[in-house]
Amino acid sequence: MAAYLVVDTKIIDQEAYEEYKILAKPIVESYGGEYLVRGGKTTVSENELWTPQRLVVVRFPSREAAENFLSCDEYVPVKAIRNKSAQTTMSIVDGI
Repeated sequence: MAAYLVVDTKIIDQEAYEEYKILAKPIVESYGGEYLVRGGKTTVSENELWTPQRLVVVRFPSREAAENFLSCDEYVPVKAIRNKSAQTTMSIVDGI
């Protein structure tokens, strides 16, 4: 069953975050990830619980693949760039 990595990002350093995006994409893809949403225009119709900044949605073939991506060794230095350049909230959601 597919799983979706949903990420909300508040970018602090745009230049460094651009580097992160370039480096993260091939790692995501090596774990079967496919970007479905990558920071497009967002319209918030209700915000009682959450006001998203910049949304990214990545479909993985399984929850295990998404979790393996997040914990893989090659992502560690790339994640460090993201952590310096942005604040994020990340969730994995099982698909139907």
